Amino acid sequence: MAITLKPLRDQVIVVTGATSGNGLATVEEAVRRGAAVVATARNDAALEALRDRLSADGGRIAICAADVSDMAAVERVAAVAVAAFGGFDSWVNNAGTGTYGTLEQVPLADHRRVFDVNYFGLLHGSLVAARHLRGRGGAIVNVGSILSNRAIVEQGPYCATKHAVQALTDTLRMELEQEGADISVTLIKPGAIDTPFPEHARNFMDQPPRLPPPLYAPSVVADAVLFACETPRRTLYAGGAGFLSSVLSRATPRLSDKIMELVGTVAQQKPDDPGDPARRDNLYAPRVDALRGSQDVHARTSSTVLQAQKIHPAVLVLGVLGAGIAVALSRPK
Repeated sequence: MAITLKPLRDQVIVVTGATSGNGLATVEEAVRRGAAVVATARNDAALEALRDRLSADGGRIAICAADVSDMAAVERVAAVAVAAFGGFDSWVNNAGTGTYGTLEQVPLADHRRVFDVNYFGLLHGSLVAARHLRGRGGAIVNVGSILSNRAIVEQGPYCATKHAVQALTDTLRMELEQEGADISVTLIKPGAIDTPFPEHARNFMDQPPRLPPPLYAPSVVADAVLFACETPRRTLYAGGAGFLSSVLSRATPRLSDKIMELVGTVAQQKPDDPGDPARRDNLYAPRVDALRGSQDVHARTSSTVLQAQKIHPAVLVLGVLGAGIAVALSRPK
């Protein structure tokens, strides 16, 4: 039976990593569209400022400071949602962290910390959300990456977690379908997004890090996430450049490797533009959060590939068939 999700305006949505980048964009847009939101992150001050700002304009928002690597803290977030709004309808696993440097440069403790947040944090959120949504239905939306499909030099631990996130998401979806749970499970795969991630990541390179262009605005990811809260989809790519990179990687993996080996490091460095030092390195403790990065970059505000993915698959197939028939009929006889 097809899963039916509530309109956004009738939903309560939990968002992790809510005070920065994609999470912040998702919270702001969800509230603007009429949803109630439970925002969670490690940054108490940023959460309080976010609640005050959005509630002053009539937004419905509750907050809960939590580190998603702690299962008890994630369970506390669900309890806040129940106390504030009677429960939730969608849970967005967005919190993430990372490092820049080779596998040998990154200490083992930092490898584990990236997994604690990106993989185990998402696992904790998925288990808590599934437990709550069984019997009432809803959506679990996991924010992965195009790096779920291909690895990139200098971000080995992050890439490894995103590969693991894809496997976890696929397994969760199958298990919930197997038991007949009315829960949609979607994996969002953003490309390079203009967030504070390069500034927040712990850096072991000899130059300031950046995300390789082209970049997209966090609003593109928020659009994908909120679409998945209302519409069951298996996977959504946020950004055409990332989608093309994934296709190239699958079609010609060795060529992709060689390209990465040649330009991957330079493409992720931005000499003389380190960004805001107050944001540097949030691997173990929160730093200054923001919607966008402070480095001088250009970011696209829309994604044609994402909009195409919103079209119902049946309509898309009919459109392709119709176009094919039109071409065939237009050929001279």
